[in-house]
Amino acid sequence: MRRQTGNPLPNLGTEAVLSYTDSDYHIVRHGTFVRCAATGQAIPLQELLYWSAERQEAYAGPEAVLMRLRTESKAR
Repeated sequence: MRRQTGNPLPNLGTEAVLSYTDSDYHIVRHGTFVRCAATGQAIPLQELLYWSAERQEAYAGPEAVLMRLRTESKAR
């Protein structure tokens, strides 16, 4: 059975702090997961695929990216 990306997991460990670049990220504070900026879901680091270097935010998936962009455009 395949686990879906970004779902809360038991025993997540500690939340990491990352610095995002266009093609990679750097660990500022070690941990096992980060939180999605749009949904608040925990994202295990080994499953992290989406982020914004400009906003320094992680996202659980492409839907979360779109959700974040829509929220931002409504605020303008």
